[in-house]
Amino acid sequence: MKEEQLEIMTVKDVASYLKMKPVTIYKLAKEGRIPAFRVASFWRFKKDLIDKWLSDESRKNLDTKKN
Repeated sequence: MKEEQLEIMTVKDVASYLKMKPVTIYKLAKEGRIPAFRVASFWRFKKDLIDKWLSDESRKNLDTKKN
């Protein structure tokens, strides 16, 4: 596997990557609206899943605008 596929991100990493506030990332993770998992009491994110989620969400928004 490529190293990028194994990259694990923290809330701070994801917030910076998506240009959002960490509190928003916590909220999305808690609500199950962004792919995330917990390690003890810490949220973690796989970068490849975040990238796929971004792509899927973008596609949903485009589909909604077409209808």
